[in-house]
Amino acid sequence: MTTEKSSRPRYRLGVDVGGTHTDLVLLEATSGVLTVEKVASTPGNPALGVLNGIAKFAAKGLKTEDIEFFAHGTTITTNALLEMRGAKVGLFITKGYRAVQEVQNQARDGNLFDYFYAKPSPIAPQSMTREIPERTDHSGQVLAPLDEAAVRQAARELKSAGVESIAVCYVFSFMNPGHEEQTRRLIQQELPGIQVSLSSEVLPRIREWPRMSTTLVNAYLEPVLVRYIGYLNEGLDKIGVGTQQRFLMQSNGGVMPFSSAIAGGKTAHTLLSGPAAGAQASAYLAEEQARTGLVTLDMGGTSADIAFIEGGVPLEVTEGVIARRQIDVPALDMTTLSAGGGSIAWVDDAGFLNVGPHSAGADPGPACYGRGTRPTVTDADVVCGCLNPDYFLGGSQKLDVDASRHALKAHIADPLKMTVLEAATGIRRIVDTRMADEVRVFAAKRGVDLSAFTLLPFGGAGAVHAAAVAEELGMRRILVPARPGAFSALGLLCTDVVHDYIRSELKPLDEVTAEHVEDIYRQLEAKAQAELKAEGMQAGEARLAREIDLRYAGQGYELRTPLDGLFVERLSAASLTAARARFDERHAQIHGHAAPSRPVEVVSYRLRLRVAVPKYKPVEELRPASPHPPGYAEKGRRRLHLSGNIAVEATVYERDRLDIGARIAGPAIVEQFDATTVIPPGWSGRVDGYRNLMLEKEKP
Repeated sequence: MTTEKSSRPRYRLGVDVGGTHTDLVLLEATSGVLTVEKVASTPGNPALGVLNGIAKFAAKGLKTEDIEFFAHGTTITTNALLEMRGAKVGLFITKGYRAVQEVQNQARDGNLFDYFYAKPSPIAPQSMTREIPERTDHSGQVLAPLDEAAVRQAARELKSAGVESIAVCYVFSFMNPGHEEQTRRLIQQELPGIQVSLSSEVLPRIREWPRMSTTLVNAYLEPVLVRYIGYLNEGLDKIGVGTQQRFLMQSNGGVMPFSSAIAGGKTAHTLLSGPAAGAQASAYLAEEQARTGLVTLDMGGTSADIAFIEGGVPLEVTEGVIARRQIDVPALDMTTLSAGGGSIAWVDDAGFLNVGPHSAGADPGPACYGRGTRPTVTDADVVCGCLNPDYFLGGSQKLDVDASRHALKAHIADPLKMTVLEAATGIRRIVDTRMADEVRVFAAKRGVDLSAFTLLPFGGAGAVHAAAVAEELGMRRILVPARPGAFSALGLLCTDVVHDYIRSELKPLDEVTAEHVEDIYRQLEAKAQAELKAEGMQAGEARLAREIDLRYAGQGYELRTPLDGLFVERLSAASLTAARARFDERHAQIHGHAAPSRPVEVVSYRLRLRVAVPKYKPVEELRPASPHPPGYAEKGRRRLHLSGNIAVEATVYERDRLDIGARIAGPAIVEQFDATTVIPPGWSGRVDGYRNLMLEKEKP
């Protein structure tokens, strides 16, 4: 007999917090029905926007106790780093190494010829840095014991200085974490409750500066994330969302339980939390195009994020820079630029029109929202006719066109002696060209032929600008997903729980035995299984993937070399020989040459744990036997300005009324609750079985 509880609907909720709007996607697990909500983000406390969105679902009849899965993508740590709003940090380092943070790696970002170049200010200045007598050698042997009295004294000094978080980064701690772990115990005795980040946990790998930088960033942001998750957890409990399956998106495209983020050492893994969800959704939901190649364009309120997907999976990196800070954790290979709907247009002292990097955000927002006074990309879109002022967010928010025109006239058109329409189309042209240039450079660095790729735009503004970006790049195909405005939130329902582990050990490959390598992987696997158990997840559901970082002797960089297919149950000498051959092949593929006769060194061992969770599964629909003609979805016509004062008459369609197989020709504007798609002259669109809108450039 079916109980009342088991017959009730069960829901899975994905939430993506952006700079302007917070997107929520609610999936009814049995029927597969999706419901989308968008609410204004609350920059002062982003959790409030999340709770406001859930309240809107509840007002429509959702019982919050029926939510069985909650996944969350957020830019809270990214924004805190960009705006330098993190904690006051202290640093413990090995005696004699306090200059590492000042010297860094001697690399210069930006213009190499800038005589006034300055490195970013240190997260833990010298006044907050303490040298601790201790020493471990490259093999993990203790050369000098930890000076416990020095640790206690330093902790007391930093407490008096008001530090909120402490980073500990000792030399060769990745080979032997004992001193760092002992230091944490002593610090917590002196400063109960303080956040402590150990480099041996955050990034246990070689190279002092990347390890220290990543640990410092983790320490800087961990209190921010812990406070936020604590507030959100409390809020979810209060409104009746009782599920313990609460997950946070990571930069690597997987999710981790809230408990992992709170436990410490994982904050640095969340810096691309929001953008990664959209790239993951693209690979999963646009599977056919992902195999042949996708460029994703996530254009939201404050920025645009770009990623490449080849062979069905997003490109990935293990080293990166965010806000000029070195952060070496596994992450999807993405680039971000200040080109969002809220990006502010302005005229510089030389009389040139600029767009960004500053954004109007959610508060005050674009001028058309009725609170801001500065012109933005969204204001330009409204004036050009791309957006319907009476149908923004399905009509729930009215846009003030006159306010947009006034802002454009006062700040752009009059200073530059042009018309308001010329100013608006000029703003669009700048932001479209900038996004196209970023894609072009990104593609050149990775050897990607864009002519074979499909552009996949999402975010609130992505589909408004996609065709113009594609024109700049010579791309002829665009896939606009069914719910582009909430696509990243949907991506949170399309991923697995993923944890990454690494351990460095620099040795010649021919001096390493299979038994030794197997022992290291077994230790990493034991740690992974223990963390999985602590998170309340079943170890039997986990899949483990091994990789080894190799390099030719003398090289300053290494390549990740997968070990899948090279062993059964245990590694053997033949496995390592095959790994060497695979490394040579990958080196030739990536760098254009290989040196099979050169000796190879092992740099690090990597392990990825993946636990599959139930995902949203789109179902292909059949074309109706008697489909409505495209005219059934027509809402009228609107003047569309794509170049200066020149206008075209565009047909306006309601997207939800377009049947499977429907074909429309540009110029056209397709409107829906969460986004708008602009189809310029020379382009046409077709609705496929997954309700994607497939745009194609007509052949000349």
